Amino acid sequence: MNETGLSCSTMLLDGIKFPVPDSRLPASIGKWLQYHLGNNESIADVLASEKQLRIRETKSDLRAHFFSVTARVIVRLVFSVFICAVPGKAESAELIGSATLESRLFPDSPAYTGQKHNDFSIALNAELHHRFPSGSSITITPFARIDSTDPERTHLDLRELNYFYLTGNWEITSGISRVFWGATEFVHLVDIINQTDLVEGLDGEEKLGQPMIHLSMINDWGVLEGFLLPYFRERTFPGKHGRLRRPAVINSSQALYESGAGQHHLDIAVRYSHTLGKCDFGISQFIGTGREPTFISQTSRPGDTVLIPYYQQISQTSVDIQMVYGEWLFKGEAFYRTGQGKNFKATTFGIEYTMYGLLESEMDLGFIGEYVFDDRDESMPTPYNNDLMIGCRWSFGDMEGTELLAGIVKDMEHSSVFFTVEGSRRIGETFKIEVTGSYFGALNDNDPLSILKEDSFINIDLIYYF
Repeated sequence: MNETGLSCSTMLLDGIKFPVPDSRLPASIGKWLQYHLGNNESIADVLASEKQLRIRETKSDLRAHFFSVTARVIVRLVFSVFICAVPGKAESAELIGSATLESRLFPDSPAYTGQKHNDFSIALNAELHHRFPSGSSITITPFARIDSTDPERTHLDLRELNYFYLTGNWEITSGISRVFWGATEFVHLVDIINQTDLVEGLDGEEKLGQPMIHLSMINDWGVLEGFLLPYFRERTFPGKHGRLRRPAVINSSQALYESGAGQHHLDIAVRYSHTLGKCDFGISQFIGTGREPTFISQTSRPGDTVLIPYYQQISQTSVDIQMVYGEWLFKGEAFYRTGQGKNFKATTFGIEYTMYGLLESEMDLGFIGEYVFDDRDESMPTPYNNDLMIGCRWSFGDMEGTELLAGIVKDMEHSSVFFTVEGSRRIGETFKIEVTGSYFGALNDNDPLSILKEDSFINIDLIYYF
């Protein structure tokens, strides 16, 4: 609520789609709210502003209050704007979050001593957001997990702890934050600002909070952003007793850096994004410590082989694009990177076609096809160097928000495949169940992912939202 009494609220409603990209300026969910509260006084003002501003589709793991998302990130939202006759200045503070009971089941026998068939954990994710009358705000988002088997998976992180300041067409975010770049579904090549929290999942969707100063300038000709990243976050890895790990244990406590400044090297990034008709695109440049380490093999005192992460200085130029044409969605990402041995490039592109109101029902059925190519050398192997991904997304359109995503990944070089499936459904007003699983048993021994052949799993999450 602002000082004039205009209040913007949100509510969850499945089946609502994001606005189709057009000539209007795109804004994230939070910035859309802040813009209207900072510039408008009435419902008429809000409706008039909608001719210049639209909500931009955003990939995020927030699953309560502001928007709803599957394990593979399909966003549904609706905003409701109310006018309240409340005199005087107003401030707002809001606490939302979730508590999760998780069970991971591994049908196959463990490949290494100390691993178990089953794994249980408890996770807590919360967000405290306080908005000041000026339009600026403070956001605090802690995350914690306690795991029954892997000490490395028991961890605490501040996903966000930042101050947001808005003045005219300038926005400044200072503190710990998360930023997403990219357009494709299966692999996010250009998403480099935040470090991957790998103990949370192999898909790379979960990110650690990154200290930064983030400056944005929004104009009719697009959005120009600059980032100063003063502190580097090391990637998390499963420990000796964890599943979904390499044969040799990774010892992150002895991580090495090419830069003499180590974790305190100042990384920088710039990005330009714009919407032209039905096309959204972004061009980015990153210079600093690479988020993906190479590994140095060492022999520990008991004679076991351990891997030491080595973080090198890189320069990465990238582009991402997304275009809507009727029921078709075309998307792609690409980058060119220097600094990690031989210079290399990578690209991923694909299409998505959605049949809305299937058989005159409330159901939507979407088909996804994507391809990834990466020509980096063998000193830095990647699981996706020549791979084809095909998937199907099914939204039931019911009150419980039931959704299903299934996919198959085919390695064209090694004739190798693995399967993945994700499903979710709300239970009442405050609970949700999510089930994910992957089958790695059909992987070829030459595939870099073959180290997971014994780690096919089913993951069951029971989530309580507050």
